[in-house]
Amino acid sequence: MFVFPKETDTAHVILRPTITRPLQEVSVCLRTFSELSRQYSLFSLATPTYRDAFLITFQAPTTYMVRIGHASSVFKRDSEPSDWNHICVARDLKTGVVQLWVNGNNTNKGYIWGESSIAAKSSIILGQAQVSYGGGFDASRSLVGEISDVHMWDYVLAPEDIEMVISGDLQGNVINWKSLVYEMKGNVLLQPTNLRKSVILTVYTSIIKILQRSVQNMVIYLS
Repeated sequence: MFVFPKETDTAHVILRPTITRPLQEVSVCLRTFSELSRQYSLFSLATPTYRDAFLITFQAPTTYMVRIGHASSVFKRDSEPSDWNHICVARDLKTGVVQLWVNGNNTNKGYIWGESSIAAKSSIILGQAQVSYGGGFDASRSLVGEISDVHMWDYVLAPEDIEMVISGDLQGNVINWKSLVYEMKGNVLLQPTNLRKSVILTVYTSIIKILQRSVQNMVIYLS
């Protein structure tokens, strides 16, 4: 996993995709942990035309934002535990639908219309949000925390695919964590990922949420 130990406008990781052609559809999954209370970038893909060609950010404790070109979609979740979270975002250009999964749980769909496909020439960065193509970082939007298991696909993941990603049985065809091509810049640490622990925590969180919803439904039924 990549560890970003402190707020900075220099520390970042550059990811090199294995597919370099325009993308009509895209899905990105990753695991992350941070105790930040401010907004920070989880995944930043820029092109020479759009600095936010595909940007995922999080504002603790409940808000995720997906920005594509000049438009964005905001997702609000129930408060998440301050531990590892598994995030997946999928976007279909033809329908404009944007979907977010947190720890295997799907949110309401968002819509981003009218944006073009993601150009073949792209800059993919972890730890920072790109203000310009490949740079222009702002420390106030940087990640202080950890990130691992980053995957990217050139198609929209189906709901049944998400569980396979969480369990480690499905890897990305554009970016694959198990054969990652990357370059670390600045104060970034590389540490082994405790995959078993993070998977258990993700599954445990999903089970708790399902039980909570079941109890709520039972109370409504009995009343």
